[in-house]
Amino acid sequence: MTTEAKLASEIYEVDGPFEANELFQRNGWTDGLPIVPPTEAGVRTFLEAARLAPGEIVGTEPVRRRRITAEKLAIAALMAGCLPEYMPVVVAILKSMCEPQYGLHGSTASTGGSAPFIIVNGPVRTALAMNATHNVFANGSRANATIGRSVRLFLLNVLGGTPGHLDRSTLGHPGKFTFCIAEDEQDSPWLPLHVERGLAAGGSAVTVMAAESPHQVMNEWTHDPREILDTYVAAIRANMLTYSIWEGNYAIVIPKQHRQIFAAARWSKRDVRQYIFETAHVLRKEWRNVGKASVAGRKDEDRLYRALRTPDDLLVVAAGGPAGGFGAVVPPWYGKKSLAVTMPV
Repeated sequence: MTTEAKLASEIYEVDGPFEANELFQRNGWTDGLPIVPPTEAGVRTFLEAARLAPGEIVGTEPVRRRRITAEKLAIAALMAGCLPEYMPVVVAILKSMCEPQYGLHGSTASTGGSAPFIIVNGPVRTALAMNATHNVFANGSRANATIGRSVRLFLLNVLGGTPGHLDRSTLGHPGKFTFCIAEDEQDSPWLPLHVERGLAAGGSAVTVMAAESPHQVMNEWTHDPREILDTYVAAIRANMLTYSIWEGNYAIVIPKQHRQIFAAARWSKRDVRQYIFETAHVLRKEWRNVGKASVAGRKDEDRLYRALRTPDDLLVVAAGGPAGGFGAVVPPWYGKKSLAVTMPV
């Protein structure tokens, strides 16, 4: 590995950072927000941080066989405002998204408008000062914001995911700017997500899921874990009826106030997954109640559809601020056509 190999990207001479940003804006090489100009020196610094040569292939998009080099990924991370030490996390995210089960091409091109929902686990969270608590889905951490944004910029510039062209999203959602959080492992009674998904407890990892926008829920009138979860299940059922009935990965993000209720009742993440598997389902005939009578009135109208294929389809994530009886359901893009992938950093 040598980061001193010649860079393959075209070089543009501009009169300062402002003109560099205007060049990128005019050419559609950004998401509409300002960028950090990706100078040769900066790109090399990012490559060195990840110990990658410029031409090293870090992933291949499975459908079009588009190969993604470390150089292109470093450019996206630098443009997004990352620090060099974020680069190994960005590389792990890209590798996750190139796994066939993730469905990178379909989830990028679909009219459904999904975004990569990224959960970071392990020591790297604290090393990079990632946010796992207050305002976890929004602003507050450079690492959260820029790591997630780097994904959007390489989708735009390497895979051609431009809105109206390859990206055919009807609406999209704000997560298409950035959709990256850390899990609140220090203040959680549960196993971290990556450990539950088979990785070592002492390591760092990312989990990536093609997802729709989070649906916030609230229940602060009970200490019964079943009743708390019934509120989350109601949001899952609503998604099944109004968006997609197909089973696959869902994620639920549980802040501290609700986690304390589960801890007091000695409920593990496994217990949460099992309860939601058993209760998150709809009957086909229920589509009549949401304006879909034309597809409800068939012979199999009493057919039961589950949100999850198995309890393990549910990603249970400890994150969010310490106060308030809130939580969130993050629905999948399109059921089992795209499945979450967990990858070590």
